[in-house]
Amino acid sequence: MHAPGPQVEDHMTVDVAMSVLIGARVPHLLLQDEDGRCAGLVTRAQLSAHRGGSWYSNRTRLRDIPLDRGPFTSSVAVLSEAEDAMRDRTLDVSPVIDEHGYALGVLALTP
Repeated sequence: MHAPGPQVEDHMTVDVAMSVLIGARVPHLLLQDEDGRCAGLVTRAQLSAHRGGSWYSNRTRLRDIPLDRGPFTSSVAVLSEAEDAMRDRTLDVSPVIDEHGYALGVLALTP
């Protein structure tokens, strides 16, 4: 498990989120809802794909684009089961959350 890295609110625009990703030099951002709980994970590839679409607007919010919104990996999950669940959902990374839904870190599959 890695540190969660930058966390942003899900009402942030796609353009601002891309700037945060580039500035922080990270491959993904964790999204928080209005209560600070983990609401999803978005990657640079997802943001780039969205910005290239005909539906793109510079006012589009992160909460309005398709991205992984869970279920997320529980902090009490057995590692092998968490890895199997990620592979089944074809995820390379998954937020690890506590019992209240707050992000503790990110679980990443190694090739």
